Amino acid sequence: MDVTARARAIHDTLPVVDGHNDWPWALRTQPDGPFHTDVDRLLAGGVGAQFWSVYVPADLQEPFVTTLEQIDLVERLAAEDDRLVMAPTMNDVAEAQRQGRIACLLGAEGGHSIEGDRGNLRELFDRGVRYLTLTHSDTNDLGDSATDDPIHGGLSDLGRLVVAEMNRIGMLVDISHVSAATMRDVLDVSTTPVIASHSGAHALAPHPRNVPDDVLQAVGARGGVVMVVFFPGFLVRSTAEAMVDMFDDMRRIRAEHRGDEAAIAAEMDRVESALDLDLGSVADVADHVEHIAAVAGIDAVGLGSDFDGMSLTPSGLADVSCYPAITEELLRRNWSEGDVRKVLGDNARRVLRDVATAGA
Repeated sequence: MDVTARARAIHDTLPVVDGHNDWPWALRTQPDGPFHTDVDRLLAGGVGAQFWSVYVPADLQEPFVTTLEQIDLVERLAAEDDRLVMAPTMNDVAEAQRQGRIACLLGAEGGHSIEGDRGNLRELFDRGVRYLTLTHSDTNDLGDSATDDPIHGGLSDLGRLVVAEMNRIGMLVDISHVSAATMRDVLDVSTTPVIASHSGAHALAPHPRNVPDDVLQAVGARGGVVMVVFFPGFLVRSTAEAMVDMFDDMRRIRAEHRGDEAAIAAEMDRVESALDLDLGSVADVADHVEHIAAVAGIDAVGLGSDFDGMSLTPSGLADVSCYPAITEELLRRNWSEGDVRKVLGDNARRVLRDVATAGA
């Protein structure tokens, strides 16, 4: 069997657990698309479980209410298409896979969503949210962001309390978007494994959004998973260097077009398209996978695409149907099927189960 057929056979079992997809926010703000995502293409890509980001911008006046609205949106998507099913527990995820359906999980992107209230955190958990990214692009009351001025020197006192509460209830702590100091503080205080839902390796692409090697090693040692992002600005060295100020641009554009999400997206696209960027390829994703596996261990790496949260995609990864290309690349690099399956989803399933069990 050639490598393409081997990859297709793997993906026909719906092995992929993707850590981060922003289709819900894209549907809310740009309902006419175009999108990287739809159910047909998810199934073609072998996606068996998708973490839908219930992201809302940090500059909204009532982020918690809007986050609840985004949860409602995902629940409507699942209710309207029987190929999707809400799956808040690992038993639900396993049952969805047996039925050939796509398990829908939820991740809240940015601690601003809880408005400083641990009661709101528990309500999100009760609604099915299984990870909270502690910051987005802006520093907030939980901790410092990787792409904003530091205020706390890492986690704040409130951030430490929120991490403890997440550990208690069985919610994953997500260190994507946070500063390296915040990452290290989280690893010091969390009693359960942590994830990075959509990040790359800083050693390969030196953007502050990416994870340094010492943190990769610590995440792996504590049973966590770093899920490789596909965005070229976090994937390719020269592009990461060219886009190091992208979140400053985003803050400026959001301030200029406050409340007009379509205009914000169009202006960000214009700024990015004016740059001469190397968008990378499937090989670059595989390079990050291999680096993280080498530093953190094969059990500590997964995939977190960021589809529909980015306008630029690498060659060969245009949309959610393209995950088999990553499998082909890893098989060509002489990865075993068992190790490929760990990257595609087995590692993510394990950490979900471990954290849920610890919080039970």
